[in-house]
Amino acid sequence: MQMETNFGYIDENYRRITYEIEEAKAKYRKPSEEITLMAVTKTVAPEAVNHAIGCGIRTLGENRVQEFLSKKEFYLPEAEVHFIGHLQTNKVKYIIEDMTLIHSVDSLRLAAEIDRHAARVGKVQDILIEVNVGGEESKSGVSPEQLEDLLSEIGQLSYVHVRGLMTIPPAGENEKFLCQMQQLYLDISSKKMDNIDMDILSMGMSGDYAAAIRYGSTLVRIGSALFGARKYQ
Repeated sequence: MQMETNFGYIDENYRRITYEIEEAKAKYRKPSEEITLMAVTKTVAPEAVNHAIGCGIRTLGENRVQEFLSKKEFYLPEAEVHFIGHLQTNKVKYIIEDMTLIHSVDSLRLAAEIDRHAARVGKVQDILIEVNVGGEESKSGVSPEQLEDLLSEIGQLSYVHVRGLMTIPPAGENEKFLCQMQQLYLDISSKKMDNIDMDILSMGMSGDYAAAIRYGSTLVRIGSALFGARKYQ
């Protein structure tokens, strides 16, 4: 039997999260800077997602292609959708028309496939480059040392546009890696590169979004702190 969605629980979490984001912003950032709150929708029922949109969420983060395809028709149109999970090249064609931003690009091969399908549907696809800032073997992402070379190669493609960087830092020692990521983002932003405009730093999740804002994040990806623990089938 399916559990009913507790809308009041989402309301309460949304108020707390937005308050804490504003508090971190007031402490660490300029008033003019914008922080995007993304609702990560992995395993979350469409009615819960739509309630979050009703609260004010305008950005959704999807992890899995198949799950997104099964839910997308039920979503309210007010929110844009980003893809934040590991993306296989053979799945790009299924999501290319729906995604405002793809966060998890970590190779020229994937970028080229996105470029090919974006050309096919007549759009320039905004992307972020995923950086494996902690060098973890279990995670996707380009190494910080290889980032600039990858950006130079991707910058030659016509139908992708790099908007910034994304990372998932190692658990523990978060601030050390968040700080490293901020410095990397600032270093890359200072260089003139073809087809590269650094204006998004996507880092910070349910457990560390306030710290991520301190270190320059412009977009925080929040799932369990908003919707509760994930319920896997």
